[in-house]
Amino acid sequence: MVKPVVIVVGADKGGVGKTTVSRTLLDYFSVNNVQTRAFDTEAPRGTLKRFYPEITEIVDMTATADQMKIFDTLNSGLSVTVIDARAGLLSSALASLRDIGFLESARSGQITFAVFHILGSSIASLDEIAETATFMSGAKYYLVKNFINDTQFFQWDQATYNSYFHRIKHATELVIPKLNEMAYEQVEVASVPFIDFVANKGRNDEPANNSFVLRGYVRHWLSNVWSEFDRINLTELAGAKSATRAGEK
Repeated sequence: MVKPVVIVVGADKGGVGKTTVSRTLLDYFSVNNVQTRAFDTEAPRGTLKRFYPEITEIVDMTATADQMKIFDTLNSGLSVTVIDARAGLLSSALASLRDIGFLESARSGQITFAVFHILGSSIASLDEIAETATFMSGAKYYLVKNFINDTQFFQWDQATYNSYFHRIKHATELVIPKLNEMAYEQVEVASVPFIDFVANKGRNDEPANNSFVLRGYVRHWLSNVWSEFDRINLTELAGAKSATRAGEK
């Protein structure tokens, strides 16, 4: 039996494009034929579920009953579980995973565990790295600089950043490039996955009338994002091989 794979996407502040990264992960696994489910912890409304209603469930990570929904079903047959952690709750979510014994299971090799930590532009994000790192034994830890919101990491002194980064064994840095603003807005309006917008499909798989130009911007951007995922061998993490070139469907 393939080991369950759990990916937590989070940040200890809002507005850093956390859910956007979760959406690119779900699209990436979809085109690579990796069976995936997702949990949206922005209860009660949810953001991720709006784009992936069929595979996403809204949960409260602080509620025991919802923790059971996620972790008591890891051997349900689906390869990957993506958890979009509520903004500001990454550290507390990881503490909950420690308390239920999940992190110990990851350390012992029973579960493959990865964290995509979406960084903000301020020095405060470096303190988040130090706090989150205490939970990362046995996990794949990815530090994500997300430029989707035109973030400028101008407050970061490189020497200071390196001093934090190098404290963490096996941490890997990822870069999510900026997407054309109008293209991003139109995907939001359409409320469909990025791959469906590129394929000119609507919410019910019906033909859409999306701009050729904007679809091109999204296709090019998605290709660059997926190149980053290919670089870290993300499909191999899920026990599969990359079957699709970035940006293709």
